[in-house]
Amino acid sequence: YELLLRLRDRSGNLIAPEEFIPVAERYGVITIVDRWVLKATLDSYTQYFADKQALVSINLSGASINDERFTNFAIDLIKKSPVSGECLCFEITETAAISQISHAQKFIATMKNLGVKFALDDFGSGVSSFGYLKSLSVDYLKIDGSLVKAITNEDYDRAIVNSINEVAHIMGIKTIAELVENEQILKRLTEISIDYAQGYVTGEPIAIAS
Repeated sequence: YELLLRLRDRSGNLIAPEEFIPVAERYGVITIVDRWVLKATLDSYTQYFADKQALVSINLSGASINDERFTNFAIDLIKKSPVSGECLCFEITETAAISQISHAQKFIATMKNLGVKFALDDFGSGVSSFGYLKSLSVDYLKIDGSLVKAITNEDYDRAIVNSINEVAHIMGIKTIAELVENEQILKRLTEISIDYAQGYVTGEPIAIAS
């Protein structure tokens, strides 16, 4: 499972993350959001996920990865929680990881000591380099949906997705295709041995908290 955020305004309307996350980043409060998400996940895990022993993914900002106070907060929270770190997967974007790779390496190593898994998000959307994968001890590589959605009719995108998948598997990294919205895309991904699919064809988002 992946937790997706929505913000409810004073009138009860839902605000999409692409609207409020940049504002939180601009005003330096995004780490507060990340702290809340992690705590809310651990507090609600028993209610929503315990019977499945599910792996729950949480997106983290580059600011949190770079913040030693957030690292200490996360360590303390996970150690005190009855939920094992092995039930958590932190997703970090390729851009955030590459731009501050030494901090990303340290953060990943620290969290992995608690059993937390890591996914490199939106791979293929920007300045992707397979070379960086050797420096980042991630468990999953999430292939950007902009490549995945065109896999059935664009030879170029299909070749890129296939290449990402092959390199990831050689390195022992599982692959997740984003934005899988129909059976045709799912079939093509199966043919090239992508490990996991995420999108409307496998399950639509549902509300678990208000």
